[in-house]
Amino acid sequence: MLTMSAPILLDPTNESRPAQREQLARPASVKGLTVGLLDIVKARGDVYLNRLEELFVAEGAKVLRFRKPTFTKPAPPDLRHEISIQCNVVIEALAD
Repeated sequence: MLTMSAPILLDPTNESRPAQREQLARPASVKGLTVGLLDIVKARGDVYLNRLEELFVAEGAKVLRFRKPTFTKPAPPDLRHEISIQCNVVIEALAD
C-alpha cells in the first residue's frame, strides 16, 4: 500500500541552512480571493502567467501582477511585503 505524506517545503534562500516549512492548505475555491502572480523575469514566464491570469479571473479571483527586478536574486523585502499584505495566495512563475 502506497501512502503519501504531506510534502516538506524548503526555503531556498539560504542554502547553508534551509528552513523547512509546512505546506498551507489550498483554498477550496479562488472565487473572491486575491491571487498574486510573481514574474521572476525568466524567458516566457509572462506567457504562463498571462494564461493563469485568464483562468483565475474566469473563476472569480482578483489578480495582481508583480515582477522581480532580476531572476538572479531573491525578491526584495519591500516587494515580498507588498505581496504578503495584498494577496491571499501567490504563484511564482519559472519558465525557459
